[in-house]
Amino acid sequence: MDWPTGVLGFAAGLLISTVTAPVGVSGAVFLLPVQVSVLGVPSPAVTPTNLLYNVVAGPGALLRHHRAGTLRGPLTRLLVLGTVPGVVVGAVIRVFAVPGPSVFRLLIAVLLLPLGGWLCLRTLRRASRPAPAREPSPRAVTRLAMAVGIAGGIYGIGGGSLLGPILVGRGMPVAKVAPAALAATFVTSVVGAGTYALLSLTITGDIAPYWSLGLACGLGGLCGGYLGARLQPRLPETALRLLLGVLALSVGGLYAVQLLR
Repeated sequence: MDWPTGVLGFAAGLLISTVTAPVGVSGAVFLLPVQVSVLGVPSPAVTPTNLLYNVVAGPGALLRHHRAGTLRGPLTRLLVLGTVPGVVVGAVIRVFAVPGPSVFRLLIAVLLLPLGGWLCLRTLRRASRPAPAREPSPRAVTRLAMAVGIAGGIYGIGGGSLLGPILVGRGMPVAKVAPAALAATFVTSVVGAGTYALLSLTITGDIAPYWSLGLACGLGGLCGGYLGARLQPRLPETALRLLLGVLALSVGGLYAVQLLR
């Protein structure tokens, strides 16, 4: 990795995590297209590189939430309980069943387009007709976490990056979801990156993470995550939800267009 690439990776991690951390998203879901299209990380190495970003970037926001006393609670344990085994399964699927870049782009589009559209519609509906929503049961949260963990292991986002918007859309407050989702993202990313590292010892190809680039992006995310968590009480929740939805739609649409060419 040369210096311009490292600086670009650091800046991308800093900017993305500053915007996404306030709602419990590490930013890996939006960093992945930058790594593929701008930084040139090949598939499937981009997935463990993105997980490495989560490992390095996660403590920034978690440190801020720990100081604020918002990391305690059963939601964190439920999310970790589901996402940890899920991310291992997802890593194995990613290496053995979904190695091609075309299929990978399809997965990106399939995941991000509905998530972005749903998040935007849910936010607009909530703003125009605010109404209390029933929070999911602990069993439902764990099952959802496992399903998202599998998707996260395939996609390289740790799982919590999808759980945050989903749980907030189901009626949970951002202040409750954000620290739990970020904690689950960090733990599952450690497990996922380790799984890919072990698989790389037995399989040829670009499976191991790009360590230097992942560290550069992660250091940017470390700073941005702390800043984003610090800004959370001061930022309008509706605007952040809409921004995340628009970004997801944009990235998913980009890969969908690439598939049609």
